[in-house]
Amino acid sequence: MSEHTNSSETATVLFFAAARDAAKVSEWRCPVGEGETVASVRARVFARFEGLRGWERAVRFAVDGEYARDDATVRAGSEIAVIPPVAGG
Repeated sequence: MSEHTNSSETATVLFFAAARDAAKVSEWRCPVGEGETVASVRARVFARFEGLRGWERAVRFAVDGEYARDDATVRAGSEIAVIPPVAGG
């Protein structure tokens, strides 16, 4: 699948904090098609961004501002956040 920058065919993946540092980008346009899910986008993210490999169980994904499970639908124009684990107390 080729990567397009047309928002009608892509979702915007945003990387935050340590995930941004590991991916070495803050944003990526991910091609999406009909029936796309967080799981399929997640697989593309970890395949494309070598620095994130090994983080598969640690990061959370949000779609359009809401934490999302792997079976959640992703549509063209969606905004997907890659959220690394955070320490706090």
